[in-house]
Amino acid sequence: QAPLAVLSKVELRVSCKHLLDRDTLNKSDPCVLLLMQSQGQWMEVDRSEVIKSNLNPVFAKIFTVDYYFEEVQKLRFEVYDSHGHAGVGTHDDDFLGGMECTVGQIVAQKRVTKPLFLKYGKFAGKSTITVISEEISGNNGYVELAFRAKKLDDKDLFSKSDPFLEIYRIDDDRSEQLVYRTEVVKNNLSPIWEPFKVSLNSLCSCEEKRKLRCVVWDYDSRGKHDFIGEFFTTFEEMQKAMGENKVQWDCMNPKYKIKKRNYKNSGVVVLLDLKIHRVYSFLDYIMGGCQIHFTVAIDFTASNGDPRNSCSLHYINPYQPNEYLKALVAVGEICQDYDSDKKFSALGFGARIPPKYEVSHDFAINFNPDNDECEGIQGVVESYQSCLPKIQLYGPTNVAPIISKVARVAADEERTKEASQYFILLILTDGVVTDMADTREAIVRASYLPMSIIIVGVGNADFTDMQILDGDDGILRSPKGEPVLRDIVQFVPFREFKNASPTALAKCVLAEVPKQVVEYYSYKAFPPRCPQPETPDSNLSSPQ
Repeated sequence: QAPLAVLSKVELRVSCKHLLDRDTLNKSDPCVLLLMQSQGQWMEVDRSEVIKSNLNPVFAKIFTVDYYFEEVQKLRFEVYDSHGHAGVGTHDDDFLGGMECTVGQIVAQKRVTKPLFLKYGKFAGKSTITVISEEISGNNGYVELAFRAKKLDDKDLFSKSDPFLEIYRIDDDRSEQLVYRTEVVKNNLSPIWEPFKVSLNSLCSCEEKRKLRCVVWDYDSRGKHDFIGEFFTTFEEMQKAMGENKVQWDCMNPKYKIKKRNYKNSGVVVLLDLKIHRVYSFLDYIMGGCQIHFTVAIDFTASNGDPRNSCSLHYINPYQPNEYLKALVAVGEICQDYDSDKKFSALGFGARIPPKYEVSHDFAINFNPDNDECEGIQGVVESYQSCLPKIQLYGPTNVAPIISKVARVAADEERTKEASQYFILLILTDGVVTDMADTREAIVRASYLPMSIIIVGVGNADFTDMQILDGDDGILRSPKGEPVLRDIVQFVPFREFKNASPTALAKCVLAEVPKQVVEYYSYKAFPPRCPQPETPDSNLSSPQ
C-alpha cells in the first residue's frame, strides 16, 4: 500500500455548550483531548488549554490534522474537568463527555455540532460540542504578532486589572470566530503580551480587508471576566507595523462612550511588531531551481551470492534485470526529472576492490575516485555491470560510511544558505546492516542536513531490524539517545513490490520526500530561490 499523498492540512476549532458541572464550589475547568484511531487503537494527538470555571468554553487551541481524501480517519474528542497541577485526570468522575466523528464529516460539513456522551452511551445532560474546520490552503503563510497595551482601565478594587486580549475574525455571515487568546498578565495596566503566531487563513481567511474585532478583558478566576474595551481593525491595517513602525488603537467601552461626556478611551493597544512568514510547498522549491541530487549505493557483500551463479542477487541475466537494477531504475527515473545535469553518483560497499583488493565501504563503481558520477540512469547500469567481474564480494554490511560521505557533500551545500540542492541517497542492500549503532548516529547527523535516505531491501532476508531505521513507529535515536531532527529514512523490502509495477515502488519510497524537503527548508527558514529565467536551449522538452 503506497502512502497516500497528503491532500491538505485542516485546522479544527472546538467549543462546548452546557457542560456538566462537576465541581461543588465553582464551575468545571474544561479541557479537550483529541484522539485519532490508528490500527484500531485510540491515540491522543493533542489537547487544548484548560479554561477555568466555564461550562460554555470556546477553546483557543487550534488542532491541525492531515486530511487524506481516500481514507476514513476517525477522530474522538473527550472533554475533562481539569484539576490544576495534576493535569487532566482521566477518571470517570472528571469525564464530561466524548464525541466521535471522521475528519471527512467535519471537512464536508465545515461545522459539526453533536451531543456529548458519557460512558455506555448515556447523554451528558444537554452538553454539546461544536467542531469547525478550515482547510489550510497552499498559498497560506502565517503571521507573528506582538501586542502590548497602555493605561488600561482598572477594574479591580484592591489591585490592578489582569488583562488578556482576544482576536475575533468576523465572517461573511457576521458570526465571530475566535482566532487567538493571549495569556493573562497579572496586576498590570500596561501589559506586554507574548508574541504569537497564527495562520493567515485563520486570522483573516487570507483576505486583508476582512474585519477583525479585538477585545481586552480583565481576567477573573471564577470565569466572570470584566470587559475593559474593544477595537476593530483589519490585517491590512496591522501590516503598517512592519519594520520600525507601530500601530495603535483606542480601546473603547461603548457604554462609557455614551455615559461619560469627556470619555476618550479605556486604554490604548499597540501592535509592536508584525512578521509575515510564507509557507512554501515542494513545488515552490523545485520551481525556484532547487536540484535533487541522486546517489545510489549498492551492496556488494558475499551474502548476495556469486554473480556468475544464476541464484545470485547480482546475476546479470540478459533478458531480465535483477532486483538491484529494477529498484535502481524505478527510483532513479523519477529523481532524474529533478536533476538538470542528469549525473548520478554511484557507490558500492562491502567488496574487495582492485588494485590491492582491500575491503571498501564507499567506492565509486566507475573506479574513478575523483568523480563518482555516471551519465544518467543508463550510465549507472553500465558501470554496475562492468564493475561486477572486477570485484570480490565480501563484507560486512556497513552503510554508515556512505551515509557520512553523502552528508559531507550535503553539509557543504547547507553552508550556501540557499535552497539550491537536496540529496537523496538510495541504499540497495540484501541484509540487515552490521554497523547499526554507527548507522543510527550517521542518520541523526544527516537529519540536520538537506538529505533523505531510501533503503530498499533486496532478496528474501529477514529485514525486521531495518524497520527501526524508518522512524515511522517510534523516533529513531542515536546510540547516545539523541533523536533525529526529522524523519528522513524510508525503508521498504523489494519483495512487497515484486509483482507490482515499478511506479508502485517509486511512489511508495518517494512519497515522503516532498514533505521532507519542505520540513528541512522550513526548519532552516530558507525560502525558495527566485525562479531563474529560462535560457532558450536549457529546457526544451527532449523526448524521454
